[in-house]
Amino acid sequence: MSDTAPAARTRGVRRALVVLPSLIVLTAVGVTTFIAASVQERHIRDDTAERVYDVAASLAELDDVRDTVASVSSVGTPERLADAAALTGATATLQPLADLIERTTGVFYVVITDDEGVRITHPASAQRGRQVETANASVLAGMPFLGTETGPSGSSLRAKVPVRDGETVVGMVAVGVLESSILSDRDDALGDLLPWALGALVIGTIASSLLAAAIERRFRRLDDLAAEQERTARTMVALREQAHEFGTRLHVLHGLVSHGDTRDALTYISDAMPGLTPREPSDSRLDASVVSASIEALRSEVSSLGACLEVRIDRDIAIDEAVVLVLVNLCRNAAEAGATRVRCSLDLVGDVLHGSVDDDGPGIDPRDVEHAFTLGYTSKPDPTGTGRGIGLAVVRRAVTERGGEILVTRSAWGGTRFEFDMAAPR
Repeated sequence: MSDTAPAARTRGVRRALVVLPSLIVLTAVGVTTFIAASVQERHIRDDTAERVYDVAASLAELDDVRDTVASVSSVGTPERLADAAALTGATATLQPLADLIERTTGVFYVVITDDEGVRITHPASAQRGRQVETANASVLAGMPFLGTETGPSGSSLRAKVPVRDGETVVGMVAVGVLESSILSDRDDALGDLLPWALGALVIGTIASSLLAAAIERRFRRLDDLAAEQERTARTMVALREQAHEFGTRLHVLHGLVSHGDTRDALTYISDAMPGLTPREPSDSRLDASVVSASIEALRSEVSSLGACLEVRIDRDIAIDEAVVLVLVNLCRNAAEAGATRVRCSLDLVGDVLHGSVDDDGPGIDPRDVEHAFTLGYTSKPDPTGTGRGIGLAVVRRAVTERGGEILVTRSAWGGTRFEFDMAAPR
């Protein structure tokens, strides 16, 4: 499960990297289009607001408008508003001007009122002579207005400017453009923008797809390279383990040949090499001469590393190659770690072998105990370049395959103590 989670995360990251260019393009084009549309709408709205205010202010400054509105300012009062009939003359004078302004400037309406807000002009004749519905007290008090309000024609962006006769406000000019017209202009502008946005989206998508394909090809090449490296690493580990075990067997053979035990040496070779006649599977125990040769070879190897080996093994205990492998690797590891004194012992209790290896070396940091049995882990330099970190991994595998376990503690000499138990050979 621990290997599956990182692999799943790696696949997720790879998919994200492949899809990321397209997402960036989509996001960039979408955000850019939205911003451009918003800016365009704001630009249209600002231009419209400036236009209606300029038109209203210009009309309010015309002498004909001021004189005509001033002439009817006394017709009505706040208590008795003027009606369309009372304003007929002023309407006849100003309505043609309002219609002309509407056509030439593109505004929706031009409304001119008296000082009570009663309409003198309006595009709809039915609205003339009626008081405007929206709030106008501030305008009739002399304060211009620019904003959006809702009137008989709907919501509109409008400007209202007071008409003055000297210092007296005698009426107002209201110029407006419907919000629906502004939105229509925005949609037209967006329609002009969309082809460019779609073109950018198509080009960006093609480019991002090509980039994604290149990234995926690179990932596949990296996958192939990683798989090849993994196969090579597994092969190297297997070869290193075989070389490690072969070195142990060579020491045993050296001991047998040194003592002139040629027959035992040949038997040992026959057992080790495929294709030759091995001993019966029911009897995996080593001969006493092989055990003696193994111990002597181990003693010689440990001595060459600057350590003295003490061995306490009952000659009546049946030992097979797995037991020899465990003892040899533990003693060799102690000597290689810098110990000057190594002691190994082996006892048989029932059907279980109990063994231990003590040394006076620098010991193993408690934090590194678990890592010490990991294949490839080592705290020692590797001047040969052939690789270390094999021995303890082989020991743990040999012990666990025989239903045992191995513990690491501190020895009485201050170094490391390895204790193990495993089923005795049959």
